[in-house]
Amino acid sequence: MSTATSSVVPRSMPSGQRNVVRSNDSASLWNCTLSPGWTLDEVQVLRQALMKFGVGNWMKIIESESLPGKTIAQMNLQTQRMLGQQSTAEFNGLHIDTLRVGELNSLKQGKDIKRKNNCIVNTGGKLGRDEVEQRRIKHREMFEVEEKVWKNIVLPRFDNPLVVLDRKRAELKALRAELDDVLAQLASAGDNDECTALTGTKRARE
Repeated sequence: MSTATSSVVPRSMPSGQRNVVRSNDSASLWNCTLSPGWTLDEVQVLRQALMKFGVGNWMKIIESESLPGKTIAQMNLQTQRMLGQQSTAEFNGLHIDTLRVGELNSLKQGKDIKRKNNCIVNTGGKLGRDEVEQRRIKHREMFEVEEKVWKNIVLPRFDNPLVVLDRKRAELKALRAELDDVLAQLASAGDNDECTALTGTKRARE
């Protein structure tokens, strides 16, 4: 399985050891919780996929076949937990390291900060389109990964288990057909031997 090995440094942070993203980084850079059905390895793949394709580009992730079997709803929920907040609209399309955002969100304190499953929830009114866009611009300046970095991220590619199952079924069907053909040939050969034996016995009697 090949993963990205490029370093990712958010623009808002100085260069340094703590800002280097490695393919074997633990998903627990902060207290990130796993959604049901997710493993740490899968979270790392999703993390890289979000950097490569941008938050919310679920179909591109599905088409990459790097997370076979995962639905859009499952990826969205796990992304919320990685970001440390339920609202993801303000990050849509951004090539960011979601766990870096989650690390910062985990440090936020205050009476207005409410959390559910370690995610900050919006306790006020729904954000307007303009405010969402303003936040998105701010997040791009703070967290956007450089294009030359996210373009070179290589995601692992796994066979879809359903596709593998269909292929194995087809192979089994072909093997059964081949076995039936061999058995038919053996039966035919056996019949010919029997006929030859009967003919020889008849001639001997004559």
